[in-house]
Amino acid sequence: MLLNCDLGESFGNWKMGLDDQVMPFIDQANIACGFHAGDPDVMQHTLSLAKQHQVSIGAHPAYLDLQGFGRRSMHLSSQEIINLLHYQIGALSAMATVQGMQLSYVKPHGALYNDMMAKPAVFAAVVEAIASFPQQLKLMILATAEPEQYQTAAGQVELLFEAFADRRYQDNGHLTPRSQPDAVLDTEQTLQQVKLLAAEGTVITQSGRKLALNPDTLCVHGDNPHALAMVKQIRDLLPR
Repeated sequence: MLLNCDLGESFGNWKMGLDDQVMPFIDQANIACGFHAGDPDVMQHTLSLAKQHQVSIGAHPAYLDLQGFGRRSMHLSSQEIINLLHYQIGALSAMATVQGMQLSYVKPHGALYNDMMAKPAVFAAVVEAIASFPQQLKLMILATAEPEQYQTAAGQVELLFEAFADRRYQDNGHLTPRSQPDAVLDTEQTLQQVKLLAAEGTVITQSGRKLALNPDTLCVHGDNPHALAMVKQIRDLLPR
């Protein structure tokens, strides 16, 4: 199981994350493309870090929502979603090519990610955007209790199923909303969940049920010193 992290989310003089410190511990870097965070200079630097540490790179596109950090849903047509994805993926792909690198996947960010998992029309638009992009790319989505329905809907687009190290799961495999108590796990709970995912591909849900997710990749966060320390502990639990 690989480790992925959302990176490149600084913008201008505003700094977010400890990208330089977290990059050596992950396998996949989800790089912001400018719509919710990131700018050309940040994108170039993040790509350079990934190249230095031999980390796989993916586009992390979002709704055009800098003020809301891409966490607010937008009602767009399918074609508008396809266009905004092509715009962002294309920009990062071009900057990667300049450094002799190649994108391997796409992981939507924030509200776009949530809408993709909850609304079939949005999922279909995201899939169409990736299928019609000139380069062959995989799509990273949430690992749920029923992955087959998403793979069927994705057609020829290969999916990467993602679990979250520090989030509580519901019985259907979706994340417990942050508005609910205990949606975010503490350090001990997080490490226990990682151990279970590594050993069995399962998690214990909010109701105490054991749920099989069998993820390809595990999302971790390194946006503060505590989170970075957690990434290091998780890395020690997962052999490369």
